[in-house]
Amino acid sequence: MPHFLNARVTHLEMYKRPAMTVPSPINLQIAIMRAYHMPVHFYRYLYEQIGKAHHWNVRRKMTDAALKDLIQSENTVIHILYVDGCPAGFAEINLKELPKSAEIVYFGLVPDYQGRGLSYFFFNEILHSVWESNPDKVIIQTNTLDSPRALQLYQKCGFTPVSYNDVMIERWD
Repeated sequence: MPHFLNARVTHLEMYKRPAMTVPSPINLQIAIMRAYHMPVHFYRYLYEQIGKAHHWNVRRKMTDAALKDLIQSENTVIHILYVDGCPAGFAEINLKELPKSAEIVYFGLVPDYQGRGLSYFFFNEILHSVWESNPDKVIIQTNTLDSPRALQLYQKCGFTPVSYNDVMIERWD
């Protein structure tokens, strides 16, 4: 029987592209690559490595066929962060509501790469790429089960909270 956790979801919006860029961390070989035709198994690997600790459940419950259709859709953009040749994080962007909005659906780093100054750089690069699609606004949400630094990062990058709601999220055991 599944166990559920209480979480407060914060919905955030951004109405103008960021003015600044963030330099990449030094002493690391960093690449951000857009994943075209991403294999389902690789997506599931990153999703679990990043999302399990935060109880991300939506994509893990999807069938392989449904997940493939979603992640390989023309409305979905996935960027992967590589550090020293290894996958270190990913971002998933939904563009189906353009030009009204673009949504950063998932963003995160593999635990081995957290705490190394990569999140601010990677998220800023993702924001700049999202704004290339010319949305009226960019939206994102986070909840209290995500990294405690996520909300701070999003606000530091220019997002403003617009609403909150409480939800029950199934625990990823």
